Parts: sequence; structure tokens; C-alpha cells
Amino acid sequence: MSDSELFFGVPFSNVLLLLGWVLGSLVLGKLLQVTIRRAARAKRFTQRSTLQVFFVSLARPIPFLFFVWGLRFGLHSLPVNNVLEGLMADVLAVLLTVAVAFFIYSLIDVINHLLTVMASKTATKLDDMMAPMVQKSLRVVVVVLALVQIAQILSDKPITSILAGLGVGGLAIALAAQETIKNFFGSLVIFADKPFELEERIRVGDFDGFVEEVGFRSTRLRTLDGHLVTIPNGELANLMVENVSKRPHIKRVLELGVTYDTSPEKMEEAKAILADILTDHEGRVEAYPPRIYFKAFNSSSLDLVVIYWYHPGHYWAFMEHADYVNREVLRRFNEAGIEFAFPTRTLYLSESVSEDTGASSVG
Repeated sequence: MSDSELFFGVPFSNVLLLLGWVLGSLVLGKLLQVTIRRAARAKRFTQRSTLQVFFVSLARPIPFLFFVWGLRFGLHSLPVNNVLEGLMADVLAVLLTVAVAFFIYSLIDVINHLLTVMASKTATKLDDMMAPMVQKSLRVVVVVLALVQIAQILSDKPITSILAGLGVGGLAIALAAQETIKNFFGSLVIFADKPFELEERIRVGDFDGFVEEVGFRSTRLRTLDGHLVTIPNGELANLMVENVSKRPHIKRVLELGVTYDTSPEKMEEAKAILADILTDHEGRVEAYPPRIYFKAFNSSSLDLVVIYWYHPGHYWAFMEHADYVNREVLRRFNEAGIEFAFPTRTLYLSESVSEDTGASSVG
């Protein structure tokens, strides 16, 4: 065979056969991908169903799988020596590992869709964030296993030796990333216990705000001042969390002081006015009636204390009602002639001081 019929020592016919296998496989894979995607977009899928997600996930790795398949058959047609044959076998094994990993990696979307559907049927919004976390975890596992398999192929060492080496390296990584691992397990505790939901208001330490996101490493809280606070999940799992949004009611203690010249009859009238204002308000529940007491004789006032509960525990609705109560108390106390007390000081001047002051004025 003449040199003109060779391509780097390989007959042109074999090179053309290799190209034919590769290009034909790519074209076939692309056609199959387009067909599956069209089937996934069919009109019968009025909603995003599990079967539709499966078709879309299946179509994604098909061209690469067909490429590896065509390359495998094309390389077998080349006349090569034992060294190149071994190298090609390793390359094909690596590409096949990547193709299988890519296939499984894509199909994880189906698991994510199933978990999302299941989470949408639960009352808690926190479950909605569980599906993406499981998806990311499974993908990390697939990538790690693929890398271990590739390392075994390239090193010609048994998997046990590689895992032993990874164990030593993993220990070093674990020591260096112990905070990250702590936060990851903290997130698992949060998802298991569900001390709060997304968009709920919580108090943690010095922070008070609404939960915006729960991730692998941290939870994000939007404070009432508008600041975004990131709290590591490892710390959050060990802190006392006060869930403000889950309170069934809001308790208010209102203290009022009236003047000392208020008669017992006027004091009874004041209590009756307060009871009338709070008897039929929209936030009242029969199990929590308002409590009104003549509490104490203060230094400058006769003190009344009013305790009532507002249902449900919606803060702004509670504030609107508190505003109404305050205005009604002010209006009706004024109509009844009941005066509010305020701190006063009475000065008594002795007779000698008065006479001295008068003499100084005459002089």
C-alpha cells in the first residue's frame, strides 16, 4: 500500500470507516433526541407530568451515548498495535463511564420531579426545598462515583486500593471542612424537625425576621429592618428558635391611670367602658375573655390593667385593633368625664418662707 493511501500509518479506508461510525452515530443520536423531545412536547401532556420529565431527561444524554457507541465500533476497525489498543481501551472505558454517569445524572431530574409533586401535596413549604437538596446530593454522589471509576481505569488499581486512598484523603478533607459537614447535618435536622416554614417569622438570638431560604449550608433570614442575615445551619440547629408566625394569638397588657379624685362609681364605669369595648371585637375567642382589674394605688394615679388576646396572631391586624381600642378608650373616657392621670408634684411652702418672700417684695 502506497504512502498516499495512508493517514499517519493508517489506511484511509479505515479512517473513513471510523469517521463514518462517529458521524453516523451522532446523526442517529441527534435524530432520536429530537424525536423524543417532540414526543415530550405532545399536546397530550397538558401538564408537566412525570413521563414528560422522563422523556426530556432521557433525550439529553442520547447524542453523547451514541457518539461513544460509534467511536467504540469505529476504533475497533483500526489496525493498531497492542500499546495503542490498550490506550484506546482505556479511553473508551473512560468515555463509557462518563456517558453512563451523564445518563444517570440526567435521570435524577425524574426523582426531583416526583419529590416536588409529593412536596406540593403537603402543608409545609419547607418540603418544597427538600427536592432540590436531594437532587444536588444525588448528583454529587454520581459525580464522585464516576471519578472513582475513572481513577480505577487510569491507574489499573483495584477499587479497594483507591477507596483506601480516598479514605485517608477524605479524613483530611473532613477535618478541613468540618464546619461545612456540621452545617449539612444541621440542615438535615431542620428538614426533619421543621421548626419553621418558608416565609414564616422567627426569632433567633438577636435576629427577628422572615425565613427566605433554607440551603445546605445556611438559612437566610430577612429582618424587619430589611437586612438579609445568613445563619449557618449547624448553629441554627442548636439555637432556641421562637416561631412568631405559629402563635395562635397575641396578648396585650394595657395599663391605664386615672386621677385620684375619681370616685368608686366612676372607677366601676371605667371598667364597664373597657369591658364593653373588648366584649365583641373581631379578634376575640370565647376561651380567652378580656380581664380588667383595678390594679394598684400608684403614687400619682389609680391604675387599671386590661389584659386581652387577639386572634389570630397576625401582627398588623393586631396593631389596627390596638389603635381602635386606644381611640375608643380616649373618646369614651372623655365623654364620661374620667380623667387620665399623669405624674404631678405638689410643692408646699412654709409660712416663714412666704413671709420672707413678701417682705423682700415690699422692701
